[in-house]
Amino acid sequence: MTVKSGYLPKSLNTVIAVLLLMMASLGVSGCTTNPATGKQSFTAFMSPEQEAEAGAREHPKILQQMGGQYDDPKLAKYIRKIGLKLAATTEKPGLPYRFTILNDDIVNAFALPGGYVYISRGLLALASDEAEIAGVIGHELGHIVARHTAERYSRAVAANIGLSVLGVIGSAYGVPSDVGRAASFGAEAALKGYSREQELEADMLGVRYLARAGYDPTAVIRFFKKMAANTKLENLKANRTSTAANDIMATHPRTEKRIRQAIHLARAVSIKSPRVGRDAYFRHINGLLYGDDPTQGLRLGQQFIHPGLGIQFRVPAHFTLYNSPTRVVARGSNTKVIVFDKMDATKARSTRDLGSYIKYIWGKRLPLGAVENIRINGMDAATATATVNSRKGVREIRLLAIRERSSRIYRFVFDMPSSEAGRMGVELRRTSYSFRRMSPDEIKAVKPFRVKIFTVKAGDTVKKLAKTMAVDQYWLELFRVLNGLDGNSVLKPGQKVKIISTG
Repeated sequence: MTVKSGYLPKSLNTVIAVLLLMMASLGVSGCTTNPATGKQSFTAFMSPEQEAEAGAREHPKILQQMGGQYDDPKLAKYIRKIGLKLAATTEKPGLPYRFTILNDDIVNAFALPGGYVYISRGLLALASDEAEIAGVIGHELGHIVARHTAERYSRAVAANIGLSVLGVIGSAYGVPSDVGRAASFGAEAALKGYSREQELEADMLGVRYLARAGYDPTAVIRFFKKMAANTKLENLKANRTSTAANDIMATHPRTEKRIRQAIHLARAVSIKSPRVGRDAYFRHINGLLYGDDPTQGLRLGQQFIHPGLGIQFRVPAHFTLYNSPTRVVARGSNTKVIVFDKMDATKARSTRDLGSYIKYIWGKRLPLGAVENIRINGMDAATATATVNSRKGVREIRLLAIRERSSRIYRFVFDMPSSEAGRMGVELRRTSYSFRRMSPDEIKAVKPFRVKIFTVKAGDTVKKLAKTMAVDQYWLELFRVLNGLDGNSVLKPGQKVKIISTG
């Protein structure tokens, strides 16, 4: 619909004129043509120089939030070599590309503007050859070269400018202020992740770079199926149906149909002898840390042990443990949650009375009942319970603080529906009293999980090798996922497979 200026109030014409002058002064006069996609790209509010600055600024934060960089120089050099080989085939080969392996067991990969590409060691454990990893890196390079972050940022700024003008117009013409706030929330939510078109572009460019570097473009389909199978297994283990927010299937929502479409759009030429690099890849990941890093604690079924801190505890059956650098979360059915963390050492030293801390500092916003001082395996502790109304209904929240030593206070939060609190009482007390110090011999005996490459021998079957996996549940499903096998797969003597072992 075309609106002629004569139909608008004079003052409104003035507002629009001011907006146009503002946008012109900010350089929002048009779009640029992206050399990778050949399309017009709206990146007016973030220059390539600003992209580089943003990447450099955010890089340390990423390392801090995601477990830091995985300490394996040879593997890091190998991944960097693959990354630079692909980067050289892009439309921006001169960027100072940086490839980082994150010390994180979650299967994920992402990129920051300015040439920063991140791959988790969890993703490296899932992949089975160099071409699959090249496919992941190529996709992230596609996001960088196509300047998708600059597009998202520029559109967000433009949306906010528009919303500011909407607020001015609203004030002059009686539009409720809530309209502006709702629009702002909607714009922010819409621009949080890559759009479907941007994901398709990254797939298309990634396939292009794979082909140019001599890799088989269909490796992206093979690895996509592995990612989908892994997500299905993780959902099964956690008794959930949706994808976790930090899973690669959530951050890069794709389908096999769209990947095939990307291959078609990329018009990848047929490669006579495409590189797969399975043996080379297996040599480099043999011994790769799998699951939790012992320095951040280990999950062993229902048990959490931290050899560095020398403590351990156990959660009830049917709870799934999730570990992060700052806390441990156990989730059960029907929104039952247990959260465990450690107080800052300085605050722990200054906390004299645990009961007062729970009542007046930690739980001051909760309608806590009487504080009970208790002893747990020779350590002072205090606990209190509150009943609260929430969006999830009436819930019972119990706080527990344990002083393990003068500089260490550990905390548990038990949060569940009030209707289940009584039934869970005994199990939660068992969890509380399972917290204890580890002996030196127990600490010494802790061995992390690692990926080991095994050569199949005559008589070996999927089930036989899966039983050797150092996991206590879903060992058969995990073996199949790690090796890209289905229910009908048969192993052949000489074939190399991944297993999980300790040591």
